[in-house]
Amino acid sequence: MKAVGIWVGVAVILALRAAPAAAILLTDVTAQSGIGFRHEDGRSGAKYYVETLGSGAAWFDYDRDGDIDLYLVNGADLPGSQAPEPATNTLYRNDGGGRFTDVTAYAGVGDVGYGFSCGIGDYDNDGYLDLYVTNYRADVLYHNDGDGRFTDVTEAAGVTNLEWAAAAAFADYDADGDIDLFVANYVQCGLEDNPVCGSDGVRLHCSPDVFPGSQSVLYANNGDGTFTDVTQAAGLDNPNDKAMGVVWSDYDNDGDIDLFVANDRVADRLYRNNGDSTFTDVALMVGVALSENGLALSSMAPAFGDIDNDGWQDLSITNYHDEPNMLWMNAQDGFFTDFTYRSGVGGEGLDYLSWGGDFADLDNDGDLDLFVTNGHMDENVADARPRLSYAQPNQVFANGGSGVFDDASASAGDGLRLRKVSRGGAFGDFDDDGRMDILIANCGQAPDLLRNDTPGGNHWLTIETVGTTSNRDGIGARVRVLANGVWQTREVRSAASYPCHSDMRVHFGLGGASHAERLEVRWPTGLTESLPNVVADRLLRVTEGDVGRPHDGH
Repeated sequence: MKAVGIWVGVAVILALRAAPAAAILLTDVTAQSGIGFRHEDGRSGAKYYVETLGSGAAWFDYDRDGDIDLYLVNGADLPGSQAPEPATNTLYRNDGGGRFTDVTAYAGVGDVGYGFSCGIGDYDNDGYLDLYVTNYRADVLYHNDGDGRFTDVTEAAGVTNLEWAAAAAFADYDADGDIDLFVANYVQCGLEDNPVCGSDGVRLHCSPDVFPGSQSVLYANNGDGTFTDVTQAAGLDNPNDKAMGVVWSDYDNDGDIDLFVANDRVADRLYRNNGDSTFTDVALMVGVALSENGLALSSMAPAFGDIDNDGWQDLSITNYHDEPNMLWMNAQDGFFTDFTYRSGVGGEGLDYLSWGGDFADLDNDGDLDLFVTNGHMDENVADARPRLSYAQPNQVFANGGSGVFDDASASAGDGLRLRKVSRGGAFGDFDDDGRMDILIANCGQAPDLLRNDTPGGNHWLTIETVGTTSNRDGIGARVRVLANGVWQTREVRSAASYPCHSDMRVHFGLGGASHAERLEVRWPTGLTESLPNVVADRLLRVTEGDVGRPHDGH
């Protein structure tokens, strides 16, 4: 397909920002939001392994009214526990003004399975985002009917995954115009299989080493509302994996979308897309399968982001306590360089058990910051390891401009003074003020809604992509913005941080620039379009084939 505009190569540009970076400030506004959800993990002291992983959340505009709504995944009772009220997943409609209303019953999405995560995507290209919920034993696919209601189509669609699924993400891996589904399955573990494990005479939850791995699944979209399991045909047959986090990204800039799978104490996978509906695992070859010491770490949340604005996607992964959260720089030649300790991230938080982690420009200064959620598995961990705690603080790392970060948690407001048992972080601008907010999903506790109140006059731009020949939401599109003489790059993604789904609209901080000198979109079809002189501080909706005439999002 003929490209419109020019897709220029990107060089690393280190330029002085037009406005200084402001201190990141995150305010806890849960109490006034109307979000009354509480997660149920079924703990009774029996130490069932299933109770440790917590659950996630998703920001998505389910009713297409222009603002993002919130879906929260819940657990369930386990033997020996009984919640005061039945635990269900909950959908909150965004009513504006920072308020949300529970519309679960009307929408029909109150699944009562033991849930972990969810994936969002318009799998039938009808203009409304659908919802896939990952559970212990039986997942659920909800079709968005477009009238505020959803229909359970799991069986008819052929996606009844009966393993323990930790995460899921949609992407059009075969570039046929509809999105496919990858489901990350964790370990094989029945409730009747509850071995006794511990340390220094203290019973603790077992390590994943105790349980066999499980085969994850790639479902190809047939284009008629059904899916086909193509895992083996696609080259993803690895039955001993213990997958937790998953993210799609074109890490090698070759125009097709690749897949990273974070495994718990098993080598991670980077599946390079071969362009013929098959993949090759290159993780070991390119340097991201293991730690620098050759060890398989407790990988949780993988996140891709261009942290030095060189046009290439870098990679971070969260890990267990006493293991550093890893960061690799994309070397632009198909390989990655371990940048963990040079980045300022690796030596921070070794006393924390990190789960969720993702990039966002929280201060709108033109580079990606990093947010990490922490919390232990065992409420009695201090009995065995006195320096550790069950509830832990989360962390925010401010990017200095070249991929080197400073821990800004202590000065980041009351949202970072919370100590809870956190699992996931979902990112999205729920109040449409141009600053990225965060929903923290906590294990066995209420979530925290952190409003971004970062001061300063830095400008921003948010882009919503609408595919025509490509899939409806442009998942897999690459969006670039030139401002202050620096190119920034984002990708449109379904899901990322374990175990959450962030808003698919792509957000750019522009620093002191009141406009972007150029906006470019490379669609999954290969069509590249551009637009000059884009005024800042607005949400733009751009349509494939018509990027020259963008529309304000509201």
